[in-house]
Amino acid sequence: MSKSKNTLLLVCLACLMAVISITSSAATKTLKVCYDQWAPMTMFPHQDAPERGVVIDMLEQIYTAKGYQLEYYEVPLARGLSMVAEGLCDMLPEYLYSTDAEQDFEYANQSTFVYKTAFVVMRNEKWRYKGIQSIQGKRVATGPGWDYSSMSVAYQQYLDDPKNANFVEVIAGTGDVVDRILRMIKANRVDLYVDNELVLQHALNQLKLNDDLMIVRPGLEKPLNEIPIFSKKLSAAKRQELINIWDQGRLMMKGTQQQRLLEKYQIRLNE
Repeated sequence: MSKSKNTLLLVCLACLMAVISITSSAATKTLKVCYDQWAPMTMFPHQDAPERGVVIDMLEQIYTAKGYQLEYYEVPLARGLSMVAEGLCDMLPEYLYSTDAEQDFEYANQSTFVYKTAFVVMRNEKWRYKGIQSIQGKRVATGPGWDYSSMSVAYQQYLDDPKNANFVEVIAGTGDVVDRILRMIKANRVDLYVDNELVLQHALNQLKLNDDLMIVRPGLEKPLNEIPIFSKKLSAAKRQELINIWDQGRLMMKGTQQQRLLEKYQIRLNE
């Protein structure tokens, strides 16, 4: 083969490789996802437990079907919100609706879940929530900065009122706060705690505390509506594309697919 033909062949091969590379790059799109630990909905994986939770599994199924590769950033909620606002992450899969947040984020139209809440108390405890007056005299556990006002304004006001400080235990720390609170109820250091019912089911199962503690209803007055948020640093067209993929995918996952994901984590929705 002459030198000129050899050179031409090499040029053609280089062009072909460039086309393949560009095509492959265009087909594989990356979605940067910030999320915090809220088992079993969103979970930080480790060697003995590689699962990322119900919502992350759902997110992965929806976006990989559209050619996206997901890149995860496991961070506390406050840091995740900042990263989405700064454009370091494209989205965060669950956030409580707030008009203030609309400055930095855009909400999807479809929620991840609209969660019912419930309380955890000692097994055989007769107490039930019957409005804020039923909390009086009870030692209530919560986390630092946790906001319940979308579920019950009165409950949040009770936690914030300085005169109730002796009955409100704020549990801080780097470990799983919910697990610590449940152990404190078992040890009779606090009386009750309210959360998303699926989180409570999972925590009691994992800690093997179902013989000591129980979930009681009703929970707070309104459900907890969690919605994905998308960064306004994305172009309007890109952001809308991502929102549309989520909205359509979430609607399609209702029913059997949703049930399968919940069963994987040994939890169930109480209708």
